[in-house]
Amino acid sequence: QVQLVESGGGLAQAGGSLRLSCAVSGSIFSTNSMGWYRQAPGKQRELVARITGGGSTNYADSVKGRFTISRDYAKNTGYLQMNSLKPEDTAVYYCNAHGFDVSGSYYDSWGQGTQVTVSS
Repeated sequence: QVQLVESGGGLAQAGGSLRLSCAVSGSIFSTNSMGWYRQAPGKQRELVARITGGGSTNYADSVKGRFTISRDYAKNTGYLQMNSLKPEDTAVYYCNAHGFDVSGSYYDSWGQGTQVTVSS
């Protein structure tokens, strides 16, 4: 019953910035990893960035140096700061998180997605 809600998407000009948020709620014991994925029309969903509980990060080559993933552990919220946006960044962005709930069950949950559109 872990739920994820994304926010912060919208329209940006090429070269602009957006900050996405992912709020995680439910009977959570731990969130071991959070990630952002995106899917453009006609393309497969791809990993954009991921951050582990230990703080290590991984980025797609296409966003390295432009995007930054982070977590606020107190708020149980993940973020994706997107700078120097390009039209090819246009996609629906999805938040993902997995870990353990308070009953000891492993969870792997997805948000509903938020649209990011970058104009040329």
